[in-house]
Amino acid sequence: MRSALLALAAGLALLAGTAVSETAPETPSWVTPLPVSRISVAAGKPAKVQLRFKVADGFHINSHKPGSELLIPTSLQLNPPTDIGVGSITYPKGHDFALAIAPGEMLNVYTGEFTISAKVSATRTASPGKYKVHGQLKYQACNDRSCFPPKLAPVEFEVKVVKSTAGSGTAHNPPQSPHAHK
Repeated sequence: MRSALLALAAGLALLAGTAVSETAPETPSWVTPLPVSRISVAAGKPAKVQLRFKVADGFHINSHKPGSELLIPTSLQLNPPTDIGVGSITYPKGHDFALAIAPGEMLNVYTGEFTISAKVSATRTASPGKYKVHGQLKYQACNDRSCFPPKLAPVEFEVKVVKSTAGSGTAHNPPQSPHAHK
């Protein structure tokens, strides 16, 4: 069983190292990032963003912990702008899957839709406004017969920084009634 997994990994290494000519057609994207709702954070306070992805029908991708050091795990890299920070990234548990060539070797994969969450915060000195966070999801897609070279899916979401009112030490008016008083 381990030899079948080693043969699969060797084939993947060859695929990953294969040069692609500039005239080669675009390879398909097996993972699609789904729209992300804008999140709001108060300066100095963390918030959680939920990043959703969809794996194409008939394919799976290795999970963040695929069950073998020979397989390429799914990983998310976020590059926030100045004054925005990204904390812990939480990956979902995948589900076990066995390839026909190695039915005894269980791999851990994602299929269908899955969500990765990340903590996002703004520095205490961040100016209120909208900030774009860019990044990429690195994954390796497979079907029931073969695996393909690793790909990157672009990720982008907006963080709205709002003014923090807690602990400012100044008096605030209570919330006003939405009804007009005459």
